[in-house]
Amino acid sequence: MGIGEHFEGVKQHWARNFAFLDYFKKVYGRAEPLPKWSDADVEEFIASDPVYGPQLKALRESRKFALAGALAGAAHLGGVAFKYSKAPHGVVLATGFGAITGAVLGSEVAEHWYQLYKMDKQGANLRFIYWWEDKVSGQKS
Repeated sequence: MGIGEHFEGVKQHWARNFAFLDYFKKVYGRAEPLPKWSDADVEEFIASDPVYGPQLKALRESRKFALAGALAGAAHLGGVAFKYSKAPHGVVLATGFGAITGAVLGSEVAEHWYQLYKMDKQGANLRFIYWWEDKVSGQKS
């Protein structure tokens, strides 16, 4: 095995480890961004794709858990900080930390509620991006 073959193996190894970057290249690395899609477009995709449609629907529903957790965490921790400290910077920091903590906890609850750990979340989102790209370019009706 020569040095060139070794470096080729190392390159393939790191390409596999950073394969998730392909998603970001597809979504954010465009010369011209895709136009915005509406909820009706997403619902059309959900109805048209029997595999990734339900997964995308569950992902969209799971956002409600994160939002509710963020609101509850921000209100609780911000309220406690206001009650005991009354320092404006402390209240702001506590509210922000409570929102982040609540959103993470809400996301974790949604992960189990919708069994998202069994799904390919990135694959479902990427499949929607491909579908939207095809629809916008006129290849799909």
